[in-house]
Amino acid sequence: MVATPIGNLGDMTIRAIDVLRAAHVIACEDTRVTGRLLKAHGIATRMQRYDDHAPPETRDRLLDLAREDAVALVSDAGTPLVSDPGFRLVREARERGIQVIAIPGACAAIAGLTVSGLPSDRFLFAGFLPVKDKARIDMLDELSNVPATLVFYETGPRLERSLRAIAELWPDREVAVARELTKLHEECRTAPAEDLAQHYAAHPPKGEIVLLVGPPGERAAAADPDALLREALADESPSKAAARVAKATGIDRQTLYARAVALKSA
Repeated sequence: MVATPIGNLGDMTIRAIDVLRAAHVIACEDTRVTGRLLKAHGIATRMQRYDDHAPPETRDRLLDLAREDAVALVSDAGTPLVSDPGFRLVREARERGIQVIAIPGACAAIAGLTVSGLPSDRFLFAGFLPVKDKARIDMLDELSNVPATLVFYETGPRLERSLRAIAELWPDREVAVARELTKLHEECRTAPAEDLAQHYAAHPPKGEIVLLVGPPGERAAAADPDALLREALADESPSKAAARVAKATGIDRQTLYARAVALKSA
């Protein structure tokens, strides 16, 4: 499993170059993308297209070959399997007793975390947020109680909508947008989600993006949800009370709604 640069070709490690030169074949997402990388480092190893849409026969051929020769797997950028193809290949290789070796290197999620200024002692990488609005909100709701920095990948055209969804659920959490990492126009902005949404609405972003959300604050973690619900229920319905407390605490809205109904009828 060979990590490749996420932008700057200088981030290719010496070991990764040696492994790709010595491999019998390089399995890659896009031979054009990997071909440019190989050309830049004078590597002439044969390439084999392999992605999540590759038929089982392609995977079987690579695994059969891996019993006798070195097979290198790369993605278009970064570390294979981190929101990139390779899971099935690695799983089946291990099931067949084929040794799997990591050649570490660049990873956008880790790079974004290290420059964001958000807590890094505990984090959860959650891949790409869903495209549809409801599915996106549902996923964020599911992660509300995670006491860790959340790390997502995002695209430029979808960034503003994701930021506004985060602002709706967690208006007080610190959010970071790291984009174009390792490239000429690298930037990392940290602010509340609504402020970032307004910025990127006025300045549509390009390039690959890492979106990070800080963990629930100490005040939210220490808050008594029942007390907050009773206060909200004084002038709101259970549904609205649950929504208000969910925003304040990060607790799942459905869980709070069920508790609000119980408190209302008590």
